[in-house]
Amino acid sequence: MAVPVLPPTSENVDLAARLLAAGGLVAMPTETVYGLAASARAERAVARIFELKGRPRNHPLIVHLGSGADVGAWADGSGTDGERRRLEALAAAFWPGPLTLVVRKAAWVTDALTGGQPTVALRVPGHPVALALLDAFGGAVAAPSANRFGRISPTTAEHVAAEFAATDLVVLDGGACRVGLESTILDLTGARARVLRPGGVTVEALEVVVGERVEVNGGAAAPRVPGSLPSHYAPTAPTRLVGPAELERRAGERAGLAVLARRPAPDAFTGLWAVLPDDPVAFGAGLYAALRRLDAAAPSEILVESVPLTRPWLAGRGRLERASAPRRGAREPVTDGRTAPAGTTGRDA
Repeated sequence: MAVPVLPPTSENVDLAARLLAAGGLVAMPTETVYGLAASARAERAVARIFELKGRPRNHPLIVHLGSGADVGAWADGSGTDGERRRLEALAAAFWPGPLTLVVRKAAWVTDALTGGQPTVALRVPGHPVALALLDAFGGAVAAPSANRFGRISPTTAEHVAAEFAATDLVVLDGGACRVGLESTILDLTGARARVLRPGGVTVEALEVVVGERVEVNGGAAAPRVPGSLPSHYAPTAPTRLVGPAELERRAGERAGLAVLARRPAPDAFTGLWAVLPDDPVAFGAGLYAALRRLDAAAPSEILVESVPLTRPWLAGRGRLERASAPRRGAREPVTDGRTAPAGTTGRDA
């Protein structure tokens, strides 16, 4: 049974809204990645997300709102004046958009959404189809990425349909995701705002809005967030992050090798080679789709050229390090001959 992929007509958006209201699941496009959506107030539907993805129950979900005006229903409102000021300024500047804000949760918000934590993660997605669905549904949805847990996130409707073949699921097709990487997650519950996962909004842009330094990597006391496990966003094929010198050396070794780089393939290379732009925004937009194309060819190994150790590349670097992490045991060091800066390994920065 093929998963139905529907064009985002008003009739299909209304159909998807009715499915959500009935406790069903809908895959919806956002500007970051496609999300597997369920009514955030329906515990059985939320539980179905965990079952379908194979996601650990203590891994919190992001609640997607139709408007920033809905925050008051989810937050307990007990934060300091500074926290409230940051929340209002950031929501006004970046919502709808690829920014998730972690706040103290209202008393009624269930542990199923928060992984048992006293905080809840909220965002307003910046995609017209997602906003139309939220408006038609008239409520909030929990919507992690629409893929099996730990695997490559989907950036097209076709990725979702392939991931969940023969599943009772409807996919709204909103085209390729514009940002292509998950949202930035920003914790607002401390003395300073803290980036817990880099994404579509840069640290520099956040600092301009809050008017003060934003910490990167919250440390052991920070709330758990999606994408914080050492291995995540991972292809099926063994994947390694390598520097230019090792990439050049390995490129002539054997067939069956796949490479993702920011430079053309050498003439001697006989495997599969994908090129992404040498720009952090464009690189991020194409990263997951490129990894999926390479992985679909069932290579013996995927080599990924390392990216710069600078703030604009934080989001892409974090995804690549997790995609190339060992599936079990301790992480191996990145083999590009450099040391990653604080905030780019361990927890998502």
